[in-house]
Amino acid sequence: MDFSAALPTFLVTLREGFEAALVVGIVGACLKKAQQTRLYPWVFGGVLAGIAASVLVGLGLGGILQRLAASNALYAPVFKEFLEAGFGIFAIAMLSWMLIWMTQQAKFLKTEVEGAIAQALEKGQGAAWGVFALIFIAVAREGFETVVFIVAKFQDGWLLPSIGAIAGLTLATAMGVLLFVLGIKINIRLFFQVMGIFLLLIVGGLVVGVLKHLDGAIALLAQLNPQYAKFCLPNSPSCILGSQVWNLAQILPDKEFPGIVLKALFGYRQQLFLVQAIAYLGFLMGVGGVYLQSLGVFSRLGNLKRSEASQ
Repeated sequence: MDFSAALPTFLVTLREGFEAALVVGIVGACLKKAQQTRLYPWVFGGVLAGIAASVLVGLGLGGILQRLAASNALYAPVFKEFLEAGFGIFAIAMLSWMLIWMTQQAKFLKTEVEGAIAQALEKGQGAAWGVFALIFIAVAREGFETVVFIVAKFQDGWLLPSIGAIAGLTLATAMGVLLFVLGIKINIRLFFQVMGIFLLLIVGGLVVGVLKHLDGAIALLAQLNPQYAKFCLPNSPSCILGSQVWNLAQILPDKEFPGIVLKALFGYRQQLFLVQAIAYLGFLMGVGGVYLQSLGVFSRLGNLKRSEASQ
């Protein structure tokens, strides 16, 4: 069994899960400090409810795609391709935004959560529901991002992606326990920086996949109704993706090792077209540039160059 399909969901769930674990841990520490440990069951309830809501969303979205795949309706394959592309675009936007937002807001996370808990405790009898809502939103938000990513990226099989997601969530939970229960220090900033690079590359691969779905949808539409053929490029091996950049099916197939690992982690495709290549590089330079700028990489490089010039 090839476990490479589990790698992207493992990494995404590990990052998103640890982010949720931080919120849960901070809330637990605040309640302990305020001598309100009686509210712990509401914390656990919020975690379980958030996970359950995420799973239900994933099952619902996946069920829609499965029904379209099994449908005999003439345009069902076209709708399925467009829907998969839509899920992918949504996942790209959401994960990219969260990647940059978390980097910029990480330093304020503890203060914001502590402030929210303080406000909840001021409500007296309503404090329990305030704690529950805070935890539920934190867990459901990260879980929703993960399930949309899984639905957007994997349609051929759910077993391995699900295994990767469970493993990532388990490790994220273990890291939260190590940090908040056992008091073991974890370099949180370095963790998110490294995971951010992986996430950036994985989402870049999702960009390539979205374009493939759009190309497939328009090509199917043109086959079913010739009037839509005008949307396809003339004399092109693809419909909207332009000329072929490479075809490495015989050298480095993306369904065999190591190509399948490169596909899972970095968006590699054995067959790549011009528009996909441009979009992939554009995404890495655009979103990646903003991400690196939020980390202060460019400012540090500038300071280093000025320091070298002054010597």
